[in-house]
Amino acid sequence: MRKFFQDIKADMKFKTAGPGQKLAEQPRERAPKEKPKAVTPKSRQGPTNEAQMAAAAALARLEQKPKPRLPSSQDAIKNQVKKELLAEAAVSERRLSADDKGPVPAVEEETAGLSVSGVYFICPLTGATVRKDQKEAHIKEAILCHSAKDPVAASIMEIHTFNRDREKVKLGVETIAKYLDNIHLHPEEEKYRKIKLQNKVFQERINSLEGTHKFFQAIGFEKAMLPVPGQETTEEYYVLKEEVLPKLEELQDYKEQLVSSEPVKAQLDRQLCVFKPSPQAAQFELPHDFYNLTLEELKREQRLRTEALEKASMLRTKAMRERDEQREMRKYNYTLLRVRFPDGYILQGTFYAREPVSVLYTFVREALQDDWMPFELFVPGGLKLTEENVAFNECGLVPSALLTFAWDAAVMADIKASGEEKKGSLLKPELLSAVQILS
Repeated sequence: MRKFFQDIKADMKFKTAGPGQKLAEQPRERAPKEKPKAVTPKSRQGPTNEAQMAAAAALARLEQKPKPRLPSSQDAIKNQVKKELLAEAAVSERRLSADDKGPVPAVEEETAGLSVSGVYFICPLTGATVRKDQKEAHIKEAILCHSAKDPVAASIMEIHTFNRDREKVKLGVETIAKYLDNIHLHPEEEKYRKIKLQNKVFQERINSLEGTHKFFQAIGFEKAMLPVPGQETTEEYYVLKEEVLPKLEELQDYKEQLVSSEPVKAQLDRQLCVFKPSPQAAQFELPHDFYNLTLEELKREQRLRTEALEKASMLRTKAMRERDEQREMRKYNYTLLRVRFPDGYILQGTFYAREPVSVLYTFVREALQDDWMPFELFVPGGLKLTEENVAFNECGLVPSALLTFAWDAAVMADIKASGEEKKGSLLKPELLSAVQILS
């Protein structure tokens, strides 16, 4: 179009030259064109004055405001890829900031479209259901609140739960037990009823453990400054109160509780759900809670994806593939499993990735009306899940899987032969009353 207007403008200059004036010939550079087929050239008539004026005005407008270039298909692809990369970077940044800045409130996390909103736990002390990132803080608060009701039990829970180093806890507990045994075996000897706080053994094994000082005070010890024999200085001791001496049997009970106790652990909430038959049963969208990735692993995730694509194009041995699969399985702490029944209904639950298959059989059995009847579970591909002692991550059932339920073939043959085959759903009515639609 621009070329057409320029030609018209040149013709206008030629037409409007005054008499006697000699127009300078200005050569015009033209882009090389493909040679046309032999065609007899036609003489072109000059434009009218009105056309010349309109063309001049249009050319001026074009020169002042160049027409924008329409985006090509490649531009559209680049823009789409850029949007996807920015979105993925934003998600990775949110994950990294969650590790750096602490747990993100549940109301801010996008859960739309997820198969499950997160991983939840049930506190054994309060019965409350809390998110994975709130679990430890909730348990700690519950133990501290319990100290007003039972300070001895609360201090024992602190010792076993708040201290991560299990070997250090074991050594500290054994040392405290030795102190209490000496008091019980030698009640008349005063030296066993005093514990010097600056003693090397006490400092190394007990003082650094959270909850130990609360335990000593809860069972009847009190702090006192006592003189050092042969010196004029004093040192701090734990001294057993006089009123506790007639109750030494209680000290033994406290010792047994201390030795036999375990850390307070929240129970994984299975989040049992029943869904109506759905063609989307095998589709899973999992939250970040299911992944066992450190901060560094998150940063390397993009690079690992690229390497995975490169490896897919390489020839690898079976051992190499199995090693990579096992490393991939270790990325997950949890797995979301679904079991589809003959009537199409779907049972869903959350499990630890390292739990044995037997817990899934128990989970399914507890949901059945006829829980006494033997049944079988089949993994994707039609293979029967027979090894109940194998962990989910060892048999490829992480981070999610859809299994198929079937009654034991021999038992079903006997039931059909007797004419006692039951109709209707296999699940308990109370589960069916809360059935959901899988979206």
